Amino acid sequence: MTAGLAMAGASLAVWIYLIAARGGFWLAAERDENAQSAEPRSWPARLHMLAGWLGTPPPERGRSTAQRSGGGRDPHPIPPLFKGREEIVARSEPNGIAPLQAERKQTAARSQPNPAEPHSWPAVAAVIPARDEADVVAESLGSLLRQDYRGPFTIVLVDDQSRDATADVARVCAAREGAADRLTVVPGRKLPAGWSGKLFAIKQGIDHVESRAKNPPAYLLLTDADIFFAPDALTTLVARAQARNLVLTSLMAKLRCESLAERALIPAFIFFFQMLYPFSRVNRPRFTTAAAAGGCMLVRRDALVAIGGIEKIRGALIDDCALGKALKTIGPIWLSLTERARSLRAYPRVADVRRMVSRSAYDQLRYSPALLLGTIAGLALTFLAPPLLAVFGSGVAQALGLAAWALMAIAFQPILRFYQVSPLWGAALPAIAAFYLAFTLDSAYQHLRGRGGLWKGRVQADLSETG
Repeated sequence: MTAGLAMAGASLAVWIYLIAARGGFWLAAERDENAQSAEPRSWPARLHMLAGWLGTPPPERGRSTAQRSGGGRDPHPIPPLFKGREEIVARSEPNGIAPLQAERKQTAARSQPNPAEPHSWPAVAAVIPARDEADVVAESLGSLLRQDYRGPFTIVLVDDQSRDATADVARVCAAREGAADRLTVVPGRKLPAGWSGKLFAIKQGIDHVESRAKNPPAYLLLTDADIFFAPDALTTLVARAQARNLVLTSLMAKLRCESLAERALIPAFIFFFQMLYPFSRVNRPRFTTAAAAGGCMLVRRDALVAIGGIEKIRGALIDDCALGKALKTIGPIWLSLTERARSLRAYPRVADVRRMVSRSAYDQLRYSPALLLGTIAGLALTFLAPPLLAVFGSGVAQALGLAAWALMAIAFQPILRFYQVSPLWGAALPAIAAFYLAFTLDSAYQHLRGRGGLWKGRVQADLSETG
């Protein structure tokens, strides 16, 4: 057996494993617009889903979920009164799912936000760390102030020593929305040793919430200053959190995908994230896989207290996944793709994406040269070897390389479709992976230069005190 044939066989085996046994991550099926279970799907079910995906026209840009379905899909599919799937099924009457689906359609036709109203909506406080965000904070904050949530909802923005007019822009925005009384801007203090900048800002916001409220809120919405929310986003989050008794409910905000660099690299960023943290496994308690998306995390406050507060992860650069891991030890968590939250941050050039990735890539590898070498070898075998063998190989090795290349292109299609970019990018996944390999190497290089974790003029990497 030649080395080329062995490599081709290994590459094909990797892709068969990823597609068949990695939690169906590539289907990008965990979405907040449906109430699907986090239970594992059979292969017939996965094939049916893929067939349906192939036969359905892509969503139109700029239209809501309900608009795309002709108003027939309820944007809030989970009744917040109930604590589990058993009660939801019981509510649908003895005949099973059909009456519940009919009720959903009738409810959507009446433009009601939920099939059933909760007795009360719990108090929620949003905490927004903001550093030099004057260009996006007004649009982001305005979307939060316009939420249709019917419970008490306040917002604390922590101005993390911004060098621009972030705080002033936020105050003007709140006044313009007639909601100045719902926004508090907290001046950020100097960053102490052992803390990442974002987490220390979040801590200050949480401390403010807890010190000023006679009855602290039941939930904390931890979000970023560049995230724009649909009006029903918070209602949907709280409804799902109550229905499933979740300690953490997180949405992967849809990243901007307009420039050439974004179209080429952003869908792959989500694809690789899902490969590392399959959402179906994150959402199932029996798996230890845990993750979250920092742009939108609804956290039950008592659960955060139970793990020791945000101090538990104070030095983490990949703070969302660290928080997800900590919270999953005490209760169920949930993560999905969404159309209800999107990032306003632009990445017009490849260099912008590189900075975003290299900021934390080496932290993901725990600053280990051995893990870095293993990552290089793994990426080469998984993504680079198949096209090289398909082009330059011969015989069986060439055929196996071509098969592996085809499988990766097919696996990439659902997330390309979600981001509404050309399916032809699927064939370019090996080249895209090569860019991400370069970004990872750059992350290690910046760490060696003492510039690891650089974000808006602040270097913060390899923090020793992580709790």
